[in-house]
Amino acid sequence: MRPSLLLLLLLMGAEIAFGDTHKAVLTLEPNWTQIFVGETISLTCSTEGEDADEDDEAYYCWYKTDKEGGEAREIVQWTKDKSHTISSSVETDSGTYTCKISNDGSYSKSNAISLTVKEGIPRPVLSSDREPVFTGNTVTLRCDMGQSTGWRFYWYRNTQTSDPVAQADGNSYSIISDKVSDGGQYWCRARRGDPVYHTQYSDAVEIKVTVNPKAVATPLSNWTNIFIGETLALRCDIQGEEHNDWQYSWDKNRTSLEYQWQNYTIYFALESHSGDYSCRGTQRRDSQTSEISEAVRVTVSEKPNPVLRGPSQTWLTEGDSVTLSCEVRGSTTGWRFHWYKTAPYSPELVYVLHENRRYYLQLVSDSISGAGGSYTLSPAALRHTGVYVCRAERGEPAYHTEFSQPQPLWVTGLSPPSSVVVSPNTTQHFTLDSLSLSCERSGNSTGWRLMWFSKWTVRDLCPSAWTSETGSTCSRRSASSSDGGVYWCQSESGEKSNPVNITVHNGDVILESPTHPVTEGDPLTLRCRYRYKPSNISADFYKDGTLLQTSTTGEMTIPAVSESHEGVYRCRNPEKGESPESWVTVRVSVSDSGYSKLAVVGAVVGVMIIFIIGTTLSLMYCFKKKKASPGPQTPLPSLSPTSGQQQQNPSHSPDQSLSAGHEASVYDAINTAERYEEDDATAGPSDVTYSTIDQKSTSENVKRKKQKRGGGQPEPEIFYSELKAVKTAGEEEAEQSEPTYAQVIGKKVKGTERV
Repeated sequence: MRPSLLLLLLLMGAEIAFGDTHKAVLTLEPNWTQIFVGETISLTCSTEGEDADEDDEAYYCWYKTDKEGGEAREIVQWTKDKSHTISSSVETDSGTYTCKISNDGSYSKSNAISLTVKEGIPRPVLSSDREPVFTGNTVTLRCDMGQSTGWRFYWYRNTQTSDPVAQADGNSYSIISDKVSDGGQYWCRARRGDPVYHTQYSDAVEIKVTVNPKAVATPLSNWTNIFIGETLALRCDIQGEEHNDWQYSWDKNRTSLEYQWQNYTIYFALESHSGDYSCRGTQRRDSQTSEISEAVRVTVSEKPNPVLRGPSQTWLTEGDSVTLSCEVRGSTTGWRFHWYKTAPYSPELVYVLHENRRYYLQLVSDSISGAGGSYTLSPAALRHTGVYVCRAERGEPAYHTEFSQPQPLWVTGLSPPSSVVVSPNTTQHFTLDSLSLSCERSGNSTGWRLMWFSKWTVRDLCPSAWTSETGSTCSRRSASSSDGGVYWCQSESGEKSNPVNITVHNGDVILESPTHPVTEGDPLTLRCRYRYKPSNISADFYKDGTLLQTSTTGEMTIPAVSESHEGVYRCRNPEKGESPESWVTVRVSVSDSGYSKLAVVGAVVGVMIIFIIGTTLSLMYCFKKKKASPGPQTPLPSLSPTSGQQQQNPSHSPDQSLSAGHEASVYDAINTAERYEEDDATAGPSDVTYSTIDQKSTSENVKRKKQKRGGGQPEPEIFYSELKAVKTAGEEEAEQSEPTYAQVIGKKVKGTERV
């Protein structure tokens, strides 16, 4: 092989080897391929490989291509400086740059880097992600510099000359708008490089912060205490905002619910649905959230049994007035009440189960509207006797409660023909004691049966384990608490006696009180009795919950009861225990009431009679004086009693009376006629009452009368009128009445004559 050819091959191998291990690499510092006029940038040409830093003999050459597809031209010839800096760049500095490295006659060409120099100082673009901004929400500002990189951003508020409110390498800035004052004008500006190059200020962006609207959660049913089976319905509204702009979220006990509708509805509520419910809204256009609502506490309870309250005394007399009330405990909102009375079976009636037995109920016509929680019977009639219950409903569709406990009412006539006799005669009895009840009627009790009511049941047989001597008597040697109830007597025709309420107590203390009403004015004795010996114990006596008296003997007596003593009584011993309650009824005495009414009527009639008599006699007197003629007058005959006995009138002549200065008198004899029983054989004398009607005259007047009459006999000034007072049958014969006198003053009319 020729020597020249061998040398060429060796040189080519050396160059190839150098290119593999000493490849030229061109880099930018900073690494910005797009810069702006006035910025500074450096290009660095270096070798790649293990010996790159050890070779100090390398030379560098720089090339630039002004436009794509153009020819590269050498801008810097071979030099030991491996960096090329462009200071205060201009647009003509734009182009594609490469470099070449030479080392011991070997060469390596670098990669190409395109550099763009843009004219003018750049202005960033500032924008916000939402407008307006609600307090409590975050707004993000973005400062955009296009494709250029390496910038550090500065944020200004209200004025460009103030210190920046924030700076960051990123081009976004988030503002948490806690208050309205966080709003205002914002700018941004960027800078980079060394020396530092600043952009212009961005255009201002106005951030408006408004008060965050509040969500309001409300129950659609207007009540939050609901019951199992009711509908739970809540609604979320954003104050002052349109519904269509929002979507909703619900929380229960601060835990998010998978529910995004405005109305939150549970159609069959359970106790597990109890809790605190709140909601908030999220704007559809920018995802801002409202303020969370106040929590609505929902309580779901067991299905309620309404409480029916009636009178303490459940037996009434015809004409009485009674009001029943119905309420749902713990809930007073939105209820409508219906009243029912037990009735015989009919397919259209509702029923209630009690101890596995159906009781059919008829809606009382007066309560179909359902409004109000009370039902009044006034006046009560016999047909109102029965067992009453109530039920409440509310909502649409209607939710019904259970039926209330039963309330029996008995309405009897004014004078029941029969009565229940209890032995021992008290309303409260100890368990294991003997007890007997029977019907008593004047004459006999044939056709009357003892009836009793316990809870829902009305029966015409003696309670179980009782002994029945006849249909009208039931007895028990050892009473139990289940024997308690209301007992009454009922005839075959449906007549009823007043009922008695019997309590059989398994405790140690009872109150002995009368089983029947106490007549007003009679004494009332209550005893607090202990089950064991000695049975008399000291006790406190209460009426309607108020302490009346403390007795060391266990006995309290009211000498004469009045209507104010009617009420609920009980007794209590601190060590022995407390009795059940018993109602004591006070009845107004019929005889006393009748007597007082007769006395009032009699007094009124008496006054009217006296007035009529006086008026009549006065008119007769005036008329007689007007019509009288001169001459002697025939005296009126004496009155004789209706019994036939003569009752002489006082004999005195008119002249004597007048001359003596006495006034002329008119006697009114009132005979009392008596009514007697059919078996009376004889009648006693009539009572005669005289009523004198005096005409006052002076002696001068008498003289003038004589002169005018020519000295003749003056006319007697006495008039008699007979009234008969009726005496009621059965009264004892009264003694003869004492005379009663009444005066009538008459005036003589001038020119009148006597009849």
